[in-house]
Amino acid sequence: MAGIFKSLYNKLSNQAEIDWDDLEAELVSADLGPVLAMRIVDELRDLGRQVSAEDVVEVARARVSERLPPDSPPPLPLPGGKPFTFLVVGVNGVGKTTSCAKLAHWLQQRQAPTVLAAADTFRAAATEQLQRWGERLDVPVVTGAPNADPSSVCYNAHERAIREQAKYLICDTAGRLHTRHNLMEELAKIRRTLAKQDEKAPHLTLLVVDATTGSNALNQARIFHEACPLDGLIVTKMDGSGKGGVAINIHDQLGIPPRFLGTGEEPEAFQLFNRREFLEEML
Repeated sequence: MAGIFKSLYNKLSNQAEIDWDDLEAELVSADLGPVLAMRIVDELRDLGRQVSAEDVVEVARARVSERLPPDSPPPLPLPGGKPFTFLVVGVNGVGKTTSCAKLAHWLQQRQAPTVLAAADTFRAAATEQLQRWGERLDVPVVTGAPNADPSSVCYNAHERAIREQAKYLICDTAGRLHTRHNLMEELAKIRRTLAKQDEKAPHLTLLVVDATTGSNALNQARIFHEACPLDGLIVTKMDGSGKGGVAINIHDQLGIPPRFLGTGEEPEAFQLFNRREFLEEML
């Protein structure tokens, strides 16, 4: 992940004096959001002296650090034989289906048998993609007929996971923000259906966001959080141009913490969020 303040530091190092408007614009463009950007600029201005590039990085690091959550423990198998259930949501194109496969691989690498549910039944490509991943990674995938009720796919997958004593179940769902009411109804139905066999399921609802999409990701998080309470984020495309600032902005504005990071194309390019490493990469 490219550090979002490294280029800013280099740029400021060559300036005799800080241009406050430019600095705020740079911070916003780093996906920190206007509220946090203004806080950083205001604190720097309140120093009442000429500000250096080192000052900018120091204040930014402190303010960003305050707004990052502590590390979350890895999700552990449940006692009693029922699977720990993930409900994974997000718009199409953010890497949702791939993230489900990577999460399954991450769990299976830890000797935790996992089942995938292809509940995005409205896009045949999503089901086919998850099936290909399942074959590649040796993870069973439960599918339904095209346009089948997504909740029925999740129910069948949950039933199979219980029957086969899988430790985890991951439900990949459809994302259609342009029909917000339908989205909310569908996700609510999936949650009710999963709760029929385990009243506490789903145990973790994760939103997949693309690190390169900036403020769009915050808007997506707001809409999905209304549809079903989110427990965390999977932030994709953290390699290359992914800035990571979007994770800070979403946590700052909505209180939804990053839980996992996608850092590349390969199945292994997936990791638990680590606060210290995240800060070091950014700054």
